[in-house]
Amino acid sequence: MFIDEKLSKEIARQLAGLTKEVKLVMFTQEIECMYCRETRTLLEELVQTSDKLKLEVYNFVIDKDKAEQFGVDKIPAIVILEGDKDFGIRYFGIPSGYEFASLLEDIKMIGTGQVDLSQDIIDRVKAIDEDVHLQVYVTPTCPYCPRAVIAAHKFAYLNPKIKSDMVEATEFPHLARKYNVMGVPRTIINETDFIEGAVPEDMLLDKIYENLNVAS
Repeated sequence: MFIDEKLSKEIARQLAGLTKEVKLVMFTQEIECMYCRETRTLLEELVQTSDKLKLEVYNFVIDKDKAEQFGVDKIPAIVILEGDKDFGIRYFGIPSGYEFASLLEDIKMIGTGQVDLSQDIIDRVKAIDEDVHLQVYVTPTCPYCPRAVIAAHKFAYLNPKIKSDMVEATEFPHLARKYNVMGVPRTIINETDFIEGAVPEDMLLDKIYENLNVAS
C-alpha cells in the first residue's frame, strides 16, 4: 500500500474541487519493467480518492497501437487526460517521493482548468507556434524537481504545440547518459538545449524562445 488512510483523506481534500473528469492512462508490462507493478498499484489507490478520477491500463506490447497514439516509447508511462483530451503531459517512471506532488498538481490543474501563472507568461506560452518537446529529468528524492516538472506541464497544458515529459533518471539510465544528466532537475529542450535546476517559469520560457530563435 502506498496511500494509507490518513494520506487518502488528505488527497481527497485536495481534489475536492475537481469539476472535470481526469483520466490517467497507464502503459505497463509485467515482465522486464522496473516499477510497473508499483506504479499501477499507486494509481489504483489514487483513483479511489475522487470520483472524478478514472484509470485505464494498457499493455505496452499488446496495445502497441494505443502506445503509438500517445507517443509512449518507454514504461512505466502515465498520460493525463481531461476526459479524452490530451495535453501532451507525460510521466515516464513512477511518480513517487516528491514527484507524487507533481502528479497531484497536474490532476488539480486539469480537473479545474486553473493554471497558476501570470497573465504575461500565459500569453507568451500561448504565442509559441513551433513544436516544443520538454523532458524534465528527476529523481524521487529531489525536493526541487516538482517545481520544474509542474512548470513544464503547465506550458503543455496551455499550448498544444508543447509536449512535456517527466522522466525518472534512475529508471532510464541510458537516457540520463544520453542527455548528460549529472544533477536534477535538468530540462531538455527539443533534444538540443537544456536548463539546469528548478528555475522560475519566465526563465524556462526565455530559454525555450532562445532555442526557437524567436524574439519574446
